[in-house]
Parts: sequence; structure tokens; C-alpha cells
Amino acid sequence: MSLVPAKGYIYTPLNQLKDGTVVNVYGVVKFFKPPYLSKGTDYCSVVTIVDQTNVKLTCLLFSGNYEALPIIYKNGDIVRFHRLKIQVYKKETQGITSSGFASVTFEGTLGAPVIPRTSSKYFNFTTEDHKMVEALRVWASNHIPRSSSLLQLCDVQPMQYFDLTCQLLGKAEVDGTSFLLKVWDGTRTPFPSWRVLIRDLVLEGDLSHMHRLQNLTIDILVYDNHVRVAKSLKIGSFLRIYSLHTKLQSNSESQSTLLSLEFHLHGGTSYGRGIRVLPENNSDVDQLKKVLESVDLTASQSLLGGVCVSQCENSLPTLSSSGSVSLYEVERCQQLSATILTDRQYLEKTPLCAILKQKAPQQYRIRAKLRSYKPRRLFESVKLYCPKCFTLQEVPHDGDLDIILQEGAAKTPDTKLQNTSLYDSNMWTTEDQGGRKIALHFVKNHGILPLPNECVIFIEGGVLSEICELSNKFHGVIPVRSGIEDLELDLSAPFLFQEKTHHYGCKQCSSLRPIQNLNSLVDKIPWTPSSVAEVLGIVPLQYVFVMTFTLDDGTGVLEAYLMDSDKFFQIPASEILLNDDLQKSMDMIMDMLCPPGIKIDAYPWLECLIKSYNVTHGTEQKICYQLFDTTVAEDLI
Repeated sequence: MSLVPAKGYIYTPLNQLKDGTVVNVYGVVKFFKPPYLSKGTDYCSVVTIVDQTNVKLTCLLFSGNYEALPIIYKNGDIVRFHRLKIQVYKKETQGITSSGFASVTFEGTLGAPVIPRTSSKYFNFTTEDHKMVEALRVWASNHIPRSSSLLQLCDVQPMQYFDLTCQLLGKAEVDGTSFLLKVWDGTRTPFPSWRVLIRDLVLEGDLSHMHRLQNLTIDILVYDNHVRVAKSLKIGSFLRIYSLHTKLQSNSESQSTLLSLEFHLHGGTSYGRGIRVLPENNSDVDQLKKVLESVDLTASQSLLGGVCVSQCENSLPTLSSSGSVSLYEVERCQQLSATILTDRQYLEKTPLCAILKQKAPQQYRIRAKLRSYKPRRLFESVKLYCPKCFTLQEVPHDGDLDIILQEGAAKTPDTKLQNTSLYDSNMWTTEDQGGRKIALHFVKNHGILPLPNECVIFIEGGVLSEICELSNKFHGVIPVRSGIEDLELDLSAPFLFQEKTHHYGCKQCSSLRPIQNLNSLVDKIPWTPSSVAEVLGIVPLQYVFVMTFTLDDGTGVLEAYLMDSDKFFQIPASEILLNDDLQKSMDMIMDMLCPPGIKIDAYPWLECLIKSYNVTHGTEQKICYQLFDTTVAEDLI
């Protein structure tokens, strides 16, 4: 049932959205990317919302005006979208901006003032709207977990991504691609903070104030597309910096040395990276101000002296020289993940040690390195998979396939099954091989034979070399044999040859129908493998990569199973056995993910989604893991 709070506006629950409609909706933010400049001059904001129906909707919002997009500060904020167009893309419902799109957002904190945030000059906000915002706040407090990515500086650890609420004390341009921000949040990092050399930089801000707070400030290096925003920030403003990255930096080349904590906001917009200025009336700013006002500067200035320094040095980690992944490795400051997520970016990262202790089924987001993989001969990873009965089988070798086809070729074609309304037939006898009979049946289109590149043929008595030669000339070749009343298929062999690709069907799940059923497709030439399979009652087998990845993040080691047709490598599994260049590309990708001959600390990080599930063998049950919704980054392909 739709909601009508005021002025005749109808708000549609997220479980009642229909493709092609334009709606008004209320929701709670579960994931978002601050607006960023996409293609051309348009800004884009990605916002995933949920409501009391517990249905999720991802919205892609575009505008030439940065301020016209929703003003969102954190997960849990409440949004009201007007004139949102609903569409289905890759079987997923999503919202996009339409003509006249407008948004109003509210803080999601229980008890905070209900203050609308919008760039529109005129908007309606009634008592009923107020009640809807409060109702969503209450619902979210019980159903949406508080974001674990929002941390204070005193709680951050090395090799971590987190969101920071802070005040800007100073800023300086480092070079054309990086910018320095000096900030504080009233707490002190557990490790000494790394300092950017500013001898030759022009530092904006109150130098004496920064000197007084030097033990509580951190230096953040901002890169690439975030530099423009950083330059525009006003000293003293309150900020939220999203997906800030920490790591440890060595001040010496020795293997055992004191490390300091670096802070980086990498380029790009993955995982919502960005900077937002918070308004003075934000409840998080009120809380931050109270923390800043309560700081004892005298005590903080003495924290680096005497015993405190000694205790810090004793508690700091050192560089690892072992063969395992070091949590505190010194990596390039802008090293990006070699893989990216295609969905569920809102999931928090979980260390492998925690995953190994939890029950199944669950879904996790991890950051790890590929210690090893199987099979090492990559062409052996290609299998045939049935999406109905979930069985896997080997792709037949050409030699085995030729034997199967030769067995079928031993049967003489039945002349009574030739020249029907579906096809015209020709038959001849080979000069060798014992005078083997071969029949070709050319499928007609409304009684007329189409051109060879559009024509499908049935072949009786053909061997593999002959079928492959014909598949290069015709649109498709279907091997058949004479049955009692009609031509028949044998699913031991492919049901369709198209150029070099062989299409197989599942023997167990298919319920074969007569060949004459293909009459229903005569006006749809050229035929597709899926349409042929559907008409003939065949459940097609899919070509998939099946591999085992051994993943290591420094906290634990886990084996995860990869089964993918074309998304992970962005290479079709159906073509890898036919194309030497694609095989070389896949070899190169695996050598980049798991480089031979070097220590694992130099391997690239992989950002992955994995899911756990239970497997039973007899009386024994174990937990297995599978990668999903993950793909190799485009710059590796």
C-alpha cells in the first residue's frame, strides 16, 4: 500500500516498485558514494537505500550540479527522493534520476533535530513527513547496524580503511596530484603519526595553534580527483573523510625499525572514497566539538616525552622478514587492489581469522593475497556446469569426441526422414571408410533456403573433422541420427556446433523433444544456442572456470573456490580453449595476481567477496568458501 503523507504526494514502499515507473520513495541509506565527476560534466552519486519492507534499492543519481545531488553524510541517514525512475538492469531493480528529480535528506540519529537538507529553494515538509522520518529512524536503529567504519584516531590500526570525522587545521599543496590536510579529532593515534615534509610548502592555517596541537594532529595525503575538493576546504571546517587508508612507514632500511602511521585518501571513488564538509548543526559535529573542547593540551604536549616514548617503542610492530603476509608491510602509497567488487560494497572487511571461526552460511568482504592456486595448468580449469542439477563435468577432448561421433556415423541415415517441411536433404557415400553414408539436412526459412551464414544444417554420419569444417561455413551444425519417427539428438556429443564453439546439453536434466519442434523458430533465423535448446527441451551446460585460491591476509589462510563463466577474468570460459591469445592473457593475469619467484609481501592485494557454505561427506560436515561478485581490475587486463 502506498503512503500519502502530505500535499497528495504518494510514497511507494520499496517492495512495490515496478519497472518503467516514476515514483517518490523514503529510505534509510545503507551505502553511498559522495558525488563525483563522472563522464562529461555530470556528477554521479551512488546510493543504496532500504525501508521497513527490508528491500534494498540501489540508485544511480546524475546531475550537472554537484549540490543538486543528495546531501548524505553517513550510512543511516534518511532520504526522500522525488521523481525517481525505476528500471531493471541485469535482473536487478535500480533507481535513476528522471526529469525534475529532487531529494531531501535528514540525519538518521535518534533524538537529533529533524532538519531537512536540500538544495531546492521550495519543498514541502509536513507533520506527516516528520512522523515518517522518525519512524524510519526507529526502524533503522533496530535493523541497520551502526557502521563500524566510522572511527576515532585513537582506535585506528595499520592496514585499515575507515571513515574519520575531524576538524581541518591546515592545508598545503604538495604537487599536482597530491595535497596535504592537517586534521585532528581530539584523540591520539596508538602509534606515532607520520609527518609530511613541509619545508618548501606553503602551509595555510594558524601555525601557532597547529604547534600546540602537534601531538594530536595527523597529516593526510589526498590524491588525484580529491585534490580539487581539498583545495576548496576552509580552515576550521568540520569534515568527514571516507575510506581513509592507514599503513606503517619505515624511517630506516633496517629490518627491525620503528614505524610511523601514514594516512592516505587514494584516488578514485571505489568504496565511497571522498570528502564531505559537515554542517555546524550536525549531531556528529556537536559531539566532536565537545571532545575538542575537553582536550587537556598540557597533558597532550607531554605525551611524547620520557617514559611514554619508551612504551610506544616497545609496543610498536616491526617489519616482517618471514614468508607470510606481514600486516605492516611497506607498500606503495597508492597501491590499489588488483580485483574489485561488482556488488555489496557496503559490506565491512572481515579478517580471515574471524571468518574461520564463524558458522556457515555467511557472506564476507575480504582483502587478502593469493598465496597459490590450482590447477596450475590453466586450461585444465575449464569445466562444463549444469545450472539445474549443479553437476560439473570435464570438457571432452577432441579425440574422445571424435570416437563418439564415429559411433553415431556407423548408422545408415533413413531416407524416409529426408526432405520435410523443415529441411531439404542431400545424401552421399564416402569413397573410403567403407562407403560411409552422410546426410545433410538444410533448414528452410518459410520454404526457402537461407544464405550459408544464416543457414542451420543437421548432419547424419559426420565425423568431427567434417562437422568442424561445415561449422565454419554455415551458421550452425546439429549432429543427429535417424530415429523411429524423427531425427534424434545424442547428448553425448554437442547439440550444436558454431564455428569453433561446441554447445553441450545436460543428459540428466534434458527432456528431448522432436526435431520438428524447430519449425517454431523458422521465422527467427539466425538461431541462437539458447533458443535451439529451449525448443528441443535441452538444459544447456555452461563453460566455467573452476579453480581453488589459497588466500592469505596475515591473520589467517583460507581456501576459496572460484566458479565463473566470464566475470572474474572478463574472459569467456567458452573461448579459452579455442584461442591462444586468450590463454596467454589468462596466464598473464594469474602471474600478476600470484607473481612467481618473489616473496608474498610483494604480491598485490585482492579485494574479494566470499561466501561460506556447509558440505556433507558421509557423516562428516565441513565449511567451504566460494568467491563471488568479484572481477579483475581493468588495468590488469
